[in-house]
Amino acid sequence: MQEEVIRFYRQTSCFTDLGYYRDFAVNLTDDIQELCLLQRYQIIHPVAIMSQRGVKDTFHGDMTKIPTDRLLFENERYQTAVSIFAELLRREPEYSIERKIENKLHLCCREQAILLAAILKAKGMAARVRSGFAGYISKDGINHDHWITEYYDREKERWVLTDADCCCENVDFDIYDIPRERFIFGAQAYLGLRERRYRKEEFHYASVPPTLGMKAALRVLFYDFHSLMNDEIFFWHVPAYLAKKDMEPSTEEYEKLDELAKLLLNPNQNHEALCDVWKNEDHYRIVSGGFN
Repeated sequence: MQEEVIRFYRQTSCFTDLGYYRDFAVNLTDDIQELCLLQRYQIIHPVAIMSQRGVKDTFHGDMTKIPTDRLLFENERYQTAVSIFAELLRREPEYSIERKIENKLHLCCREQAILLAAILKAKGMAARVRSGFAGYISKDGINHDHWITEYYDREKERWVLTDADCCCENVDFDIYDIPRERFIFGAQAYLGLRERRYRKEEFHYASVPPTLGMKAALRVLFYDFHSLMNDEIFFWHVPAYLAKKDMEPSTEEYEKLDELAKLLLNPNQNHEALCDVWKNEDHYRIVSGGFN
């Protein structure tokens, strides 16, 4: 089963397939830390721009040089790894830590996670995007929705969580091998709220105003499920059957979601069962949002 799972996560999706940029990715460094650092110098998180706009001396460079007509959230345009590479290299052909700030992309943690997973897949590794909540990205005591990358390390013979996002400085653990207890996956948040082990105020989804508690957990539960099926959907997209109900399932629907969440607690052991759910429960696959 382990080898079957590894083969599955070597596969790409429309979000992680690099097309003509595959060889470019293959020739990048094989060192995970160096890959993550390279990405952080190509991409600025919109939150960093909002909090540091007008500041000249930042990790990313002189924020005053960012063009005023540039979208704050460019992930509206660049939702796939291939489009991210294409636009980065169009703006500036060198993929290096010397990239000019005006040539960086304004993307979020989802795009960072997808780009790293895509690069690792191009190198023949098993990798997948994971969605959950992290308390370490802010010191406010709240678990904020977050996306990271998980890959299989052949030498360590285990799956490793790593965070390529730029908002993870000054943490008290190895960001390239995140302890499991420091990241709350969507299923863990969902079941914890269902079992009243968490309060709704502990989980925030970054909408305006923030979405709290179970509605936040439901979104992230499905982001993670879709990602585990190699379908790394965009923020706008949620199951249509729940969107119609303002993310408020019926009692029977909650019971079915409980079953799904329990499978997601161990996606490797339950890989076959999750694939069966994906194949047979089409209302989990059909999403709405944006123009849909």
